Amino acid sequence: LPLVASGGGSVQPGGSLKLSCAPVSEFTDDSYSWGWFRQTPEKKREAVATIGTAGNTDYADSVKGRFTISMNNARNFLYLQMNNLKSEDTGVYYCAADPGPAWWMWRSVPDYLGQGTQVTVSS
Repeated sequence: LPLVASGGGSVQPGGSLKLSCAPVSEFTDDSYSWGWFRQTPEKKREAVATIGTAGNTDYADSVKGRFTISMNNARNFLYLQMNNLKSEDTGVYYCAADPGPAWWMWRSVPDYLGQGTQVTVSS
């Protein structure tokens, strides 16, 4: 399941970006959980947000209230709306999919991890 993330860029602190993720080929299996991960220079890759098959969402404490994960109705496009961005949000963002429950992605490596997109927050 090749995945491609897009929408990254450079913004000033307080700015917004919306990331998108789609499979390279047609994908309509709605039994998958989806998520966003990021890799920062200081930390290892970490989960940022997940969305389960029932639409249940979960967020890292550092992004709660600022980021929103969502999907289209067909559950084959994934989004991450990022508001009030901070310098510590800088990193490479990856979308992910897994046939297991969403909570699994907070504890293990997802089965599918897509191509990343760079987000840089700097004044």
